[in-house]
Amino acid sequence: MNEENNSIHNFDFNLICDYFSLLKRQGPGSSETTIKALSFIDNLTTESKIADIGCGTGSQTMILAQHTRANIVGVDLFPGFINQLIQNAEKLGLQHRIKGVVESMDNLSFKNESLDLIWSEGAIYNIGFSSGLKLWHHLLKKGGYIAITDACWFSDKRPIEIENYWLDDYPGIDTVGNKVKQMESAGYSMVAVFDLPESCWTENYYHPQKEAQKVFLQRNKRNKFVQSFVVNQQQEAEMYEKYKSYYGYTFFIGKKS
Repeated sequence: MNEENNSIHNFDFNLICDYFSLLKRQGPGSSETTIKALSFIDNLTTESKIADIGCGTGSQTMILAQHTRANIVGVDLFPGFINQLIQNAEKLGLQHRIKGVVESMDNLSFKNESLDLIWSEGAIYNIGFSSGLKLWHHLLKKGGYIAITDACWFSDKRPIEIENYWLDDYPGIDTVGNKVKQMESAGYSMVAVFDLPESCWTENYYHPQKEAQKVFLQRNKRNKFVQSFVVNQQQEAEMYEKYKSYYGYTFFIGKKS
């Protein structure tokens, strides 16, 4: 990893958690895109079980609970995120249907064929798109759904600067078409695919970070690691502004065959 492109993965987990806890959303997205993706999913009842994997503090988890009658388990590796998830559920009176679990997404404790829906916004990259799809397949009931956002190229060719930047951080990035093929190969039939709008990145993710960065730096004065992390996040936002026509997040909704 070169100094010009320090990956977020180079930083301490607790540092990452502290920073992103200051944000409503820990990745690009919106309530509108969550609801849109949910509209393609049928037959969720009071008996249905949803796992929101890599849930963060649960912005999208709350939307799922408000627009379904299902029981939801939010899963994240960071205890701080799960604590916030539980607090957010209590504030909205949803604690009876939302549970939080601290687990790694590559070692989940759900029983085989116990889930009606697997949800994961902006998190599957931690274990890789194809790997995650295969790893989670057995957890879904037959006919169960999976809904995921992941980073994709929007064109077959792109400037070398942004290609190297992303490949350095996430080698699993690929075109939308290739990710559809990966999904089908993993045992899912495609239900819907759509790209997230620019506002999911700018208004809902990068813009709120500007204030969070001020607070974070104030809390951690003279901490060089914190300063480096903030610079890393600022560079990421700059790269998006410069090359947003070449990449973004795409929502993939599939059904277990």
